[in-house]
Amino acid sequence: MIQNESFDDIEVTIQGHVAIIEIQRPPHNFFDYSLIQQIASAMEGVDKDTNLRAAVLCAQGKSFCAGANFNSDGTSSNQNGGSDTADRSSHLYVEAVRLFATKTPIVGAIQGAAIGGGFGLSLVPDFRVACPEARFAANFTRLGFHPGFGLTHTLPSLIGHQKASLMFYTSRRIKGEEAYQWGLADMLVPLDEVRQSAISLAEEIAENSPLGVIETRATMRQGLADRVRKATDHELVVQNKLRATEDFKEGIRAVAERRVPNFKGL
Repeated sequence: MIQNESFDDIEVTIQGHVAIIEIQRPPHNFFDYSLIQQIASAMEGVDKDTNLRAAVLCAQGKSFCAGANFNSDGTSSNQNGGSDTADRSSHLYVEAVRLFATKTPIVGAIQGAAIGGGFGLSLVPDFRVACPEARFAANFTRLGFHPGFGLTHTLPSLIGHQKASLMFYTSRRIKGEEAYQWGLADMLVPLDEVRQSAISLAEEIAENSPLGVIETRATMRQGLADRVRKATDHELVVQNKLRATEDFKEGIRAVAERRVPNFKGL
């Protein structure tokens, strides 16, 4: 049973036919290979439990997931199983594809910032419940970087090519109200109602025929994991190239120093 499994950075609780997967790295829930692997393993466990018909992905703290925690020199052991040069088979994007391949409907409870790869994680769920305090940002170009976590596929598929391009090129943060208007969020509720509203939506899904829902979801998301895999394969190649640039190092330094970056195109 999934609730009997032990994880380091997430907790899984069961409420009726709904599994609640809570990320527990407050306040900002920065991600790494291990965290995405744990979430993927939990969701695969949910898939195997015939009592479970929907899941909620939520997080403790101020942010839903504020992205990877880069060091000031632009390096990060958070991107994959070991170092920045770890081979593709152990990269966190492989775990992301595992997540997109799971079968059970997921509702995301987005109570705060979903930034960079954390934004990519927020697009794994079928639906998102957000609040005015939520923030969504694909801030990769602000770091001298390239979008990842499959966002080059999932974001335009959700909100359209033009709005996705605007988010990518400007790295601007989209507030909860605008996210709802754009279709990034499916529900907008007060901050203190985000999680319960997400659970209620998951329970509404779980009231229906589990076989009917699973098969309908499989039709609606047909080939999604393969498309995400193709996107992440390309994203990783470009990210590895840009990671070696001075602009990337400057972008990381600027964020750490809370200033506007001075990019040189080098």
